[in-house]
Amino acid sequence: MPVGHDAHRWSTFHGERTLVVTARTVTSTVRVLETLPSLLRGDSRVTVVFAYDPTSAFSGGVAELLQAAGCRVMPWEQLGHLSPGPDLILSASENVDVPEGDCPVLVLPHGIGFQKFVPDSRSSRERLSGVVPDSLLESGRAWLAVSHPAQEEQLLAAHPKAAGHTLLVGDPCFDELVASRPRREAYREALGVAENQRLVMVSSTWGPTSLLGRHPDLLPRLLAHLPCDEYRVGAIIHPNVWSAHGAWQIRTLLASALDAGLLLMPTVHAWRPALVAADVLVGDHGSVTLYGAAAGTPVLLAAFGGDAVPGTAVHDMAAVAPRLDPRGDLLQQVEDVAREHTAERYAAVAALAFAEPGHALARLRTSLYRLLKLPEPSSPPPAPLVLPVPDPPASPVTAWQVTTHIAEDGENGEEPAVAVRRAPAAVAVYDETRPDSGVAFTHLACADDERDHRLTESASVIVRRQPASTSVGALRWIEDTLARLPGSLLAVSAVRGGCCLVGLRDGRIVEAAATGPALDPGLPAAVVYACLRAGRPLDDTRVTLRIGDTRDEDVVLRLRPRPCPRPGLPTG
Repeated sequence: MPVGHDAHRWSTFHGERTLVVTARTVTSTVRVLETLPSLLRGDSRVTVVFAYDPTSAFSGGVAELLQAAGCRVMPWEQLGHLSPGPDLILSASENVDVPEGDCPVLVLPHGIGFQKFVPDSRSSRERLSGVVPDSLLESGRAWLAVSHPAQEEQLLAAHPKAAGHTLLVGDPCFDELVASRPRREAYREALGVAENQRLVMVSSTWGPTSLLGRHPDLLPRLLAHLPCDEYRVGAIIHPNVWSAHGAWQIRTLLASALDAGLLLMPTVHAWRPALVAADVLVGDHGSVTLYGAAAGTPVLLAAFGGDAVPGTAVHDMAAVAPRLDPRGDLLQQVEDVAREHTAERYAAVAALAFAEPGHALARLRTSLYRLLKLPEPSSPPPAPLVLPVPDPPASPVTAWQVTTHIAEDGENGEEPAVAVRRAPAAVAVYDETRPDSGVAFTHLACADDERDHRLTESASVIVRRQPASTSVGALRWIEDTLARLPGSLLAVSAVRGGCCLVGLRDGRIVEAAATGPALDPGLPAAVVYACLRAGRPLDDTRVTLRIGDTRDEDVVLRLRPRPCPRPGLPTG
């Protein structure tokens, strides 16, 4: 960027004030990028420049983030050579070395208050997260934004030099979460969560005491224990984990969970609508867990580190939130917390963390312009915006371990009920559940686009991912598939606008028609498989398909005439 006494010769807009934003970590940079546009909307009096500081251990991804946002970026070493110098330095990272001068420094929190002890990059000791260096406090230039008076009291008790230099503004992020609740169904739909599914989000902060630091296998275990027709599982991982370890490492470590349909949220922006969409939040002592609890989401604590600060809102949350036993019955624990949750459970925690919700942006704009020594714009104060709909972050599951459990219904036991439980095959090693009673069968089912040929060749059931346009097309696909995969017993294809056709190895074709909403073709195929293994009739048979404890669907099975084989293709 142009710097020096004649930089104005290359400028189109000539602002009255220069605001420099320090960009040091992804977490802190994102917080400014999410907040600043609403504060400076349409005001040409302020020129904004981003100064990139690559010295943090968590600076990975910052340069790419700034470039993607289209920010005007200057190297950190140029900051001291701006002419004229900055009128205000804005940062959401407290661990920043600002150049000498007299311009004020406004520090925004990138979490909720001062709730964690973190390693001090300037020494071997720990420090209170969110507090600027003593030298900056002594200069009188620092102004620290807080979301609640209790945080001011905590700060002054630990750092008396901050007296008179705190600004009570509230929390813009929490305000957006609350304002976005009416859009919850839109977020769920965008994430691929069906109406009859619960979304369980897992949130981990960074460091050895975090959820992932304590229980690195919790995500695949949840995906194995929560039936995939009833649940979706997502993960919100702190940006510092991404910066410290890299996306490649994280995706490699979570490969089985990703293959099982894990909704791994991107590091920027998307975690907020995912949190609004969640039915249950499994978390730790990070800010995301406190945001979710304060917004009314049922919470299970899977970890809570000793680096959490006593007396803070997150500590109060830990006193009332139920704990998750990672080696216990995960499904039962999730069901229990969803059933027993009340809207008032975390009301006191929210009241201790966020003062006067809904007004943070307006308060922050007033403080920003006061420090810039400019009249505040005459436009109405900014209000919290509704969060945008996220892009779907998961790949589809392509292989399942399917357990079918046959129970007898009716006085004479003539009408069966088939309970189907599907778990992604990628995490089947973590699934220890077994049917309680009755006749049970387990088989492997694969979609026709499964990339691991070993799974496909071992699968008893092959499921066509896209419905066929006509019955003829479905029958040809079934014939080709069973001829190509001699180890498979069944092949199933939905027909667009109609039923599912299930082809058996002996050449029979079963038409499976649901009397209710359209079903994933893997479900009626599981019913046919169970009836076939149990010696049940497959013609003119009505079966109750049970998915979980609350969902029953009626499926009618009918044999269709055996199709004529095409020349050169076997049917058996």
